[in-house]
Amino acid sequence: MSSQREPATVTPGQSSLSRVSVGQFAERFRGEVIPLSNTFGYFCASVPMSEEAVKEYLEEPIAALPPSLASVLPRISILLVPYLERCAERGSGMRRKTRPSLEKVGDFVVAERPAEGKQSWTSQVTYENETVLVFALKEQDVAEYHYRLYRRLAALVSESWSPEAAAGFKAIVREELTTGIHGEVDDESWQAKQTLLRRQANVKRESPLFADYVRQSFVDTLTLYLHGICCDIDVETGPRQLPSRYLRKRLNYLRALYPPPTGYSVFPEENEQQEKKPAGPVK
Repeated sequence: MSSQREPATVTPGQSSLSRVSVGQFAERFRGEVIPLSNTFGYFCASVPMSEEAVKEYLEEPIAALPPSLASVLPRISILLVPYLERCAERGSGMRRKTRPSLEKVGDFVVAERPAEGKQSWTSQVTYENETVLVFALKEQDVAEYHYRLYRRLAALVSESWSPEAAAGFKAIVREELTTGIHGEVDDESWQAKQTLLRRQANVKRESPLFADYVRQSFVDTLTLYLHGICCDIDVETGPRQLPSRYLRKRLNYLRALYPPPTGYSVFPEENEQQEKKPAGPVK
């Protein structure tokens, strides 16, 4: 990194993390964020991070983002904390515009492992010109963290993608529905698809259910696309998995929308034509 400052960390004792709401924590530490790029910054209130950990958890996944996608993201601060506790009263709220308010109230930053069933891994607070993403670092391996980071970024993109991009992806999904293609990319899009199929006879008709399914399908597919650019991942096969032919068509569409950075590849065969560029300092 260009910054010469030490990695931003604070021990649980220093930050009084006995039980602090995510909103309060974000307000307290967002001014301490260290820049990683024009868009991203971070602050660590979990275990101290070595230079290698900063590279693995922050620099590499950010460097792998397609430039055309990174350019439409809001300013993002990534806060890394020991644990997140989910309040029992928290609403699901993931698809509602009131999500940030729900998550401010419903999630807490804590120093000790939450009780069984109350542990959460990621939360979000949205300000007028900034989005704060909060991730629990303890007991979460780097692959899961990358997945959850990209999932949050994909959801942000889905809230502001262009009408042209939305129309193109919608056409792909509508074709799949017309031909009765089974399966989806991940659990949330699978559940949204099943809800649409159960409740709407004409599955291609524009409706809130159809729009919700298209958006969730986009989020899940974009998450896979971004994660695949950054890391070598395997798509698990199973009865709920979208057939590879149709998954590849979606990924090709996303590659046209958001080409990977120079030196990065999307499909395995592309590695035979070029060596994957290691993630370097983010400028």
